[in-house]
Amino acid sequence: MLMSSSSSQSSEIGALGEELTATWLTQRGWRILQRRWRCRWGELDLIAVRQHSDAPPSADAPSLIFVEVKTRSRGNWDADGLLSVTARKQAKLWQAARLFLAKHPKLADLPCRFDVALVCRQRLLEKQDDVRSQDPITCPIPGTNQSLVLQDYIQAAFEMS
Repeated sequence: MLMSSSSSQSSEIGALGEELTATWLTQRGWRILQRRWRCRWGELDLIAVRQHSDAPPSADAPSLIFVEVKTRSRGNWDADGLLSVTARKQAKLWQAARLFLAKHPKLADLPCRFDVALVCRQRLLEKQDDVRSQDPITCPIPGTNQSLVLQDYIQAAFEMS
């Protein structure tokens, strides 16, 4: 089955949102282990580990994170994607994370958490051209007059059950 151009464009925008989030995490000391890791339970958008393994773990800085990235246009119906991370979606993410950890037993003992990144699509402002290359939470969408902005990053957005 062929994807429509709208579906294909949405997928590309979603990938850009994930890339923006991965860059932001990397700048904050995380190393991306996997992108779009797929299994029978679905997909884990980003899986990251602390780059500095000698740093002492704390409640505020777990060693392994599973990040669900939601990229939306302004004026969306679901609170920038937050409402789409339902209890059912959380259960699927948890099952996928368990399978990932089973396939990577060296990571299974690390403290883990589930984070949610909310990325929004917005129009570029004309004077923003000089600023956006310095802003780690904004990136232009190629071929458009729009950019993606990391609107919110929610650490420990939901509990593992």
